[in-house]
Amino acid sequence: MNRAKMIDKLRTNSKTYDFVIIGGGATGIGIALEASARGYSVVLLEKSDFTKSTSSKATKLVHGGVRYLAQGDIGLVREAVVERGLMLQNAPHITKSQSFIIPTHGLYDEILYTVGLTFYDLLAGKLSLGRSKRISKAKTLKRISLINPDKISAGVVYYDGQFDDSRMAINTLQSSVEMGAIALNYCAVDGLTKNSEGKVIGVSAHDEESGEKFEIKGKQIVNATGVFADDILQMDSPGADKTIAPSQGVHLMLDKSFLPGDDAITIPKTDDGRVLFLVPWHNRVIVGTTDTPLEKESLEPVALEEEIGFILSTAGRYLTKAPQRSDVLSVFAGLRPLAAPKKEGSKTKEISRSHKIYTSNSGLLTMVGGKWTTFRRMGEDLVNKAEKNHNWKHIPTKTKHLKIHGYKENVDYNNPLYFYGSDEENIIELSKEKGWNTSLSDSLGIIEAQVVWAVRNEMAIHIEDFLARRVRSQLLDAKESLKMAPKVAQIMAKELNKDENWQQQQITNYTNVTSNYII
Repeated sequence: MNRAKMIDKLRTNSKTYDFVIIGGGATGIGIALEASARGYSVVLLEKSDFTKSTSSKATKLVHGGVRYLAQGDIGLVREAVVERGLMLQNAPHITKSQSFIIPTHGLYDEILYTVGLTFYDLLAGKLSLGRSKRISKAKTLKRISLINPDKISAGVVYYDGQFDDSRMAINTLQSSVEMGAIALNYCAVDGLTKNSEGKVIGVSAHDEESGEKFEIKGKQIVNATGVFADDILQMDSPGADKTIAPSQGVHLMLDKSFLPGDDAITIPKTDDGRVLFLVPWHNRVIVGTTDTPLEKESLEPVALEEEIGFILSTAGRYLTKAPQRSDVLSVFAGLRPLAAPKKEGSKTKEISRSHKIYTSNSGLLTMVGGKWTTFRRMGEDLVNKAEKNHNWKHIPTKTKHLKIHGYKENVDYNNPLYFYGSDEENIIELSKEKGWNTSLSDSLGIIEAQVVWAVRNEMAIHIEDFLARRVRSQLLDAKESLKMAPKVAQIMAKELNKDENWQQQQITNYTNVTSNYII
């Protein structure tokens, strides 16, 4: 993924692309993969960095959604558990099966969760990750040693998937690019171009880095901007109804000592009726999430004090070692692009998580809702819809068993470079090239070669792209990531031919953003 080459293609090619996708989060990336796998020509444009917003702030679960089962949404759960299985098969280097334990309170809980989760397994069919079962109080305490024994009667074990969201995005984009797609970060869409009949036939965009302007023609323009979908809909039809009801989810990152075993914990009923997860991830523990309706969307949402307090107090009630504010290595907030309800007063946790596709009068396709687990299926549904709208010959999906870039089985999770999959050997080669094997962070296991690799092959052009999303240091340990910033800026400046001023500006920008991740 070489950005200069991509821009050059846009500059020199005046053809009409089959798909122009606005938005480089999970939704847009899923559509780019699906369309390019079917042989369509694709341009994907993202105004900031890929997954800058919602799609890098997930709970890192690939799941059917146990609580949607409780809400009776069996179709959604069935779709998601099948997609979960496919994702684990197609990208084994950045996904894995994860065992979860639900601490139970009495016989009613034990029966309810054992029966419910057995049904959850059955919905996955042959893609099931393992059978759910009740385990005794003694076994539960042995497996999750820090759980408060006064709070539980037994436990129910079930299995779901886990992944690294931003890494999944980059590898999926690399797969799309290998199939001919053009993908650009920091390329903002300023307007839609229409023909005399009012149909959308292209976009005007500009490169945020150089200011260069582009007119890109497309047969199908797609609005896949998540929480920002209404901005594009306003470009298409000023005064259009709102389609998005953003809701904020906050997560805290703790040291692994708060969850020493391999199991995750699911607390099914919290004070606000949501599920709280404690999940091991990259040798840390993610605790979350919340569900706070917001009026306004933003690229960098900030965790509210009450959300932080709610997570700490709820986790503290269940653990014998209660986490304090000083234990939090990072706090991050993401927005869910929920489809706006038709009636006032719907609770955000009750708003459908399924994806919806709207066709505007202009022919613009907008996708809202959905989640990472179903991103491949979302892409499939949208491309099917475009084929139908244009009376194109239907090409069946090619992504169900498509191996994602970096595909590698049986990775060693103790190896700090494991999440690169098959690219790991190239990074090791690179590390020997010019002495780029110096450590940038011992605690996070990051070396200089990873910075060079991210610039050359993963389109990192700001230090935040690297520290927050190509490696996950901003989320794993915000203060540690700040210590790395000057050296990362220096290496990137050399790769990108930038001066000392650029380095200082990058460090300042990164420090300002990351201050919101530190309590």
